[in-house]
Amino acid sequence: MSQDSTPSTLDILRTAEEWSKAGRRVALATVIDTWGSAPRPVGSHLVIDEDGNFEGSVSGGCVEGAVVSEAVDVIDTGKPTTLEFGVADETAWRVGLSCGGRIQVYVEPVVASPAAG
Repeated sequence: MSQDSTPSTLDILRTAEEWSKAGRRVALATVIDTWGSAPRPVGSHLVIDEDGNFEGSVSGGCVEGAVVSEAVDVIDTGKPTTLEFGVADETAWRVGLSCGGRIQVYVEPVVASPAAG
């Protein structure tokens, strides 16, 4: 049995690259800071495409749904954003982060680099 079913950071970054090279518009969400109790550590990633498909994890539950929704906006605008969810934030209660912690997630568009020729 696997100890952790969450894909590794390398797997998520590889998925982001593969999706982007396949022509899918993609964003990458990364946990950049945590305070108190947080479900995922700093450096955790979630890759999202323009249709809302995703792989990886930055939190879980409804917080992840909010990150996916924001990521689709980032893909559309091309502008990165930083999201914060915490117990003192009313949004956190709505999305289910009532564990007493806070997380900051940076969401950025992924742009495929041209193939080496």
